[in-house]
Amino acid sequence: MNYEYQLLRRKQVEELTSLSRSSIYRLMGKGLFPKSKGILGGNIVIWVRKEVEEWIKEQVETAVA
Repeated sequence: MNYEYQLLRRKQVEELTSLSRSSIYRLMGKGLFPKSKGILGGNIVIWVRKEVEEWIKEQVETAVA
């Protein structure tokens, strides 16, 4: 599997970012977090790992600057 296109479920995103579910959706609503994608007719919500990791990198770089 190509690492760039690995799909993450919400719990995995919470673990990677240390954000709660409500924080993730609040940030998404403000356009400050990668958008989730619905697969299988929207029954499953996923995020692309690369997009989440890029967001984490931006947060670390901003915090250090």
